Amino acid sequence: MSESATHRAHDVVLRHIEDSLRSGTLKLGDRLPGERALAEQFGISRASVRDAIRSLEVMGIVRSATGSGPNSGTIVVSDPSSALGVALRMHVASSGLPLKDVVEARMMMETWSLEHAAAAPWTPEQLDDARRLLDAMEDDALPSQIFTLLDAQFHVALSALAGNVVVSTMMESMREAIRGYIDDAVLRRGGWDDVVHVLREQHRGIFSAVEAREGELASRLVREHIEWFYHQTL
Repeated sequence: MSESATHRAHDVVLRHIEDSLRSGTLKLGDRLPGERALAEQFGISRASVRDAIRSLEVMGIVRSATGSGPNSGTIVVSDPSSALGVALRMHVASSGLPLKDVVEARMMMETWSLEHAAAAPWTPEQLDDARRLLDAMEDDALPSQIFTLLDAQFHVALSALAGNVVVSTMMESMREAIRGYIDDAVLRRGGWDDVVHVLREQHRGIFSAVEAREGELASRLVREHIEWFYHQTL
């Protein structure tokens, strides 16, 4: 079978799983139809379906077992977005990505997310996740390493309000890289008490703009926030 045919089969089956999970017709733990049924449904060969299933197994999205028992067949064990997150986290952890590139990617994703969050259908409960992190960062007794952990989670939580699963997954995957460069800057620069005062003030302004659904303001404030701290690392 050609490489293009393998990729087509993989994409077709993956899209089917994504769409079915999103619509609720498929849940984690459910079985996929058999090879013959999938081949007929998508107009591809059974060999193509088999290769696609193998690819999805490697990604950790499905688990296949032979036999006729309760654990047999091809079972969906992970959301595809989670598999994307694993791949991205491994890349971030192993590649020593340039700080400038991490900051630029972060800025693109966060400014876009906070601007679009203004019109997204998030609920007050979703915003509460970011509010709790904001409140926790007000504790003067927090060690800088705990503050930076909460800081990275705060930005991930706000970005998630835009409702874009891919952007949220990428932000989550970059969280440790973001936290890492903040920690390094704190250790090298010193003067944490002065820095944390500015960070808290900036966080409150960003949160207030998001809460008020002022997308352009939130986007501008988070850009200024990221740029300000980046310049502290130089």
